[in-house]
Amino acid sequence: MRVVLGLLLLLLGLCGSGAQGEGGGLDERGAVEESSEQTTKQTTTDIWAEVRALRDMVVELKVELKVELRNMEARVKDSESQVNELKAELMVTKVQMELLQRENSVQATQLISLETRLTATESKTSDLEKQNADLQTRLSTSESELLVSKSRIDQLERENEVQATQLISLGTRLTATESKTSDLEKQNAALQTRLSTSESELLVTKSRIDQLERESEVQATQLISLETRLTATESKTSDLEKQNADLQTRLSTSESELLVTKSRIDQLERENAEKPRVAFYTALTNSGQVGPYNTDITLKYSKVFTNIGNAYNPATGFFTAPATGVYYLQFTVFGHNTNAMGLQVYKNNQSIMHNGDLQQDGGSEYLTNSLVLKLIAGDKIHLVLPSGYSLFDNAGHHSTFSGALLFPM
Repeated sequence: MRVVLGLLLLLLGLCGSGAQGEGGGLDERGAVEESSEQTTKQTTTDIWAEVRALRDMVVELKVELKVELRNMEARVKDSESQVNELKAELMVTKVQMELLQRENSVQATQLISLETRLTATESKTSDLEKQNADLQTRLSTSESELLVSKSRIDQLERENEVQATQLISLGTRLTATESKTSDLEKQNAALQTRLSTSESELLVTKSRIDQLERESEVQATQLISLETRLTATESKTSDLEKQNADLQTRLSTSESELLVTKSRIDQLERENAEKPRVAFYTALTNSGQVGPYNTDITLKYSKVFTNIGNAYNPATGFFTAPATGVYYLQFTVFGHNTNAMGLQVYKNNQSIMHNGDLQQDGGSEYLTNSLVLKLIAGDKIHLVLPSGYSLFDNAGHHSTFSGALLFPM
């Protein structure tokens, strides 16, 4: 655009200059007209040539400008289309943001509730972990002592097996030695017999003296060899007897230690047998809905499936600790077509736990919880249905109460 304006201004300047030249020529005198007429014609011709060139340039510039304008219009239309698309996306984004804000609000409420429940669960978990760590320490100590005893028993059994093998080997060698000794005695008897015969024949037949002497020499050599072997056999037999005596001593010592170990094991078994064993598992009733009542009601779990130690009394609903120790207790609550379900745990008539749930739709729901308590002999535990709450149980045993002694103290 600036180029076009510049060319137009130049064209106007040239036209003005030509007009001034023509007006001045009329006012001048004739002599000047004659002298400048030829120059004026030449200048006019050059000006018109330049004007034509400028016109052509202007025409070309108009064409180029039209093309550029069309391109700019196309770009503007594209930009408007993109702007409309961006506006539509912005509207969708605003709607999504509103939905996300509402969802975030709901999630924030749920998160606060979950954090509260998580804090309570973490607290309970921490207490259980401490108690489990104590139990694990005591259990590890007991297992270590038991492993030491088992290791000692296994070692004694291996030593007994080795000694039994050695005794069998010694018995076999002793039998072989006795057999060899018997054979030597037989050979000696035979040699004695032959020697007597030779002496008799020596008295009767002098011609055989030389032969008998030679035979006697051979027999003497054999006797010397037999005596040497017999001496070695007797020495070995003596060594075996000493080894046998040593083995007998070691076997007696091992048997004594084994008796001590068996006595200790028997004592441990008697001690374990004397430790109290307590475990119970019960269900509430077969009558269906229980409650709601206007006052708190002690729950009597009348269906008793397990009652080792008879520590639970179904007539009163009370569990009485028969010995001081750590006990594990658990209860399950089932609510059916009720708005409020739950119970309270009492220790010696003092509430130590309350668990409940409010059901907005009045459907069915389970609730289970457990406790690990140190109880002194005679402490009582019972469950109470709070006023306004209700439970449900039938032959399906939905609401239960159970417990067991983990270890005495």
